[in-house]
Amino acid sequence: MTALEILQQQFGYDNFRKGQAELISHILQGQDVLGIMPTGAGKSICYQIPALLLSGLTIVVTPLISLMQDQVNALQANGIPAVWLNSMTDRESYKKIFRLIYQKKIKILYVAPERLETASFSRLAKEILISMIVVDEAHCVSQWGQDFRPSYLKILSFLQSIPTRPILSAFTATATQEVANDVIEILDMHQPFCLSTGFDRKNLYFAVDYPKDKFHALIEFLRTRPEETGIIYCISRKLTEQVASDLNSNGFPAVYYHAGLSNEKRCKNQEDFIYDRIKLIVATNAFGMGIDKSNISFVVHYNMPKNLESYYQEAGRAGRDGSHADCMLFYHPNDIRINQFLIENSADQLDENTRIKIRQKEKERLYFMQAYCSENQCLRKYMLEYFGEKAPEYCGNCSFCQSHCEKFEITLEAQKIISCIYRLYQKNIFLSEIEIANILLGCALKKYEIYQDISTYGIMKEISLNQCLHMIQILVQDGWISRGEHEILKLNRNSATLLKEKRNIFMYRKKKTVTKINYHSEKAISENTELMKLLKKCRQKLAQKEHVPAYVIFTDITLQDMCRKCPVSSMAFRSVEGVGRVKLEKYGDAFIKVIKDYQNAVKTI
Repeated sequence: MTALEILQQQFGYDNFRKGQAELISHILQGQDVLGIMPTGAGKSICYQIPALLLSGLTIVVTPLISLMQDQVNALQANGIPAVWLNSMTDRESYKKIFRLIYQKKIKILYVAPERLETASFSRLAKEILISMIVVDEAHCVSQWGQDFRPSYLKILSFLQSIPTRPILSAFTATATQEVANDVIEILDMHQPFCLSTGFDRKNLYFAVDYPKDKFHALIEFLRTRPEETGIIYCISRKLTEQVASDLNSNGFPAVYYHAGLSNEKRCKNQEDFIYDRIKLIVATNAFGMGIDKSNISFVVHYNMPKNLESYYQEAGRAGRDGSHADCMLFYHPNDIRINQFLIENSADQLDENTRIKIRQKEKERLYFMQAYCSENQCLRKYMLEYFGEKAPEYCGNCSFCQSHCEKFEITLEAQKIISCIYRLYQKNIFLSEIEIANILLGCALKKYEIYQDISTYGIMKEISLNQCLHMIQILVQDGWISRGEHEILKLNRNSATLLKEKRNIFMYRKKKTVTKINYHSEKAISENTELMKLLKKCRQKLAQKEHVPAYVIFTDITLQDMCRKCPVSSMAFRSVEGVGRVKLEKYGDAFIKVIKDYQNAVKTI
């Protein structure tokens, strides 16, 4: 059987997506590969199909239990022999899994990196044929990545302990070139075939809003989506619990998730969300890596994350099945200070030299994240260019491009900002942008009283703090001023030019006629909403019977295709996107009956 035949018969897709065929081909030729593909682009198929064609076992190293469960459930639903081992596996199940592996009845085994060090697993690796090691979420191996996990450094020693070196494949959704190079070096990949399919998720709508009351803005956002499933990310455990509590009090049932909960509580809340018992989950960044839930319609960031890598990965959990989805970020200057505090108090388990380097890198990343929130151009363009990808000036699917922005001159304001930095410099005072903005606005806080004798104190009091910070960031981005150590602002050669010569500086803002960001993107919904409801009800019954999440049976995209095609025979049902041979046999009759009953009911009306 060929790779394409497995795709069609086991997974129910007619053709490969971008990059999949190339990566699969190189794996089957025995070559190491590094695949950088956005969330929802089909990374897992790139190693799952070769795993079925290779003669031995494929071991997938992944960081979270939830990811293992999702992947294994989906594979088993397609009739593929896959299992997982983690801390929740009891002794009897552990023995049974090992027995099945020795009997060559398992093709794909998911494990956490810590499992590689155990004596029993090390013995297993020496006694069976391992064809491939897959490193999922591969950016976790790099200290310069946004989610470094020291346990990932154990992968190489395990790989080296195997008598015959297997193929090594690594996959991630977010990796700059620096991180990609780090992954190749740390894992000692042998002349790997590297492929990045691009970072753009065209189905995602990106938006940044600056509400005075974040919770009120969240409620307004949710009211337009009463039946949709979403994640709300918060920056702290305390805030996560508070937002979830307030949502429940306001009639929006929600659970919360963070690393401080007991295992039992975390698992229950996650399962309530995964199994669609609750549509909203409020979480810290401890939730979500590798979550394969396909029907997430939106992701809201209640606070600004500390880097674009984390933001893009978390926002990318929306719309995994290709449906249109919304990614909203609520920004406030306080988010900067909170993230700076988190950075200063992170990486405590590392040596001092490494800790200093990582913190400096995190501060650089925070600057780019902050600039995204105040960006003077298309949000998608800014994000894609950060990851090294060219992008058009206008995407038409972000809050900047859709908010009817107008261009206006800020040359005078720019000169005032530069003058303020210069006046402080004359007194040998060096401050951050938030401090300089507060001086320009004439902040009444006691700590700013000492600056009242400076001529630039309060000369921009007619504008808001966000506007002032936005202007400062534009000047930094365009090179008129510089950012130094500890986030201080400094003048450079261009600064004097702007003061002495006539240079026009511009920024964009929403037209006054626009009162609110239209951040609700158009949804790709089925033409037949009644039939869609009936199909979802059928899916939910089957999911409850099999004790799996509903999307494991079929994704919303597959149900939408059923609504379009209305198949009433097995042959026609097989043509539906996402319906493979096994799922046709298991579920075809149930869904065909729903479609036939619906059509008969319509005829009698």
